[in-house]
Amino acid sequence: MWRFLNAVRRGEHRVSPTTWIAAIAAAVYAISPIDLIPELLLGPLGFADDIGVLGILAVLVARERRRWQEQLRTASD
Repeated sequence: MWRFLNAVRRGEHRVSPTTWIAAIAAAVYAISPIDLIPELLLGPLGFADDIGVLGILAVLVARERRRWQEQLRTASD
């Protein structure tokens, strides 16, 4: 995972704009005091929307990592 993040940081892998937008939106939503399901009212159930947003982000990052690995494989062939 660190190799992938370093490749993104160095510009060796270009992350799709959709993933960047989702990552920024997930970060803002996670730290935002406004929630669709407030933790204050619903307790642990209130974390469901946060977990869902972070889950979507994890899927997008996994997709980007797979694209990066495929690029590495095709470059070495």
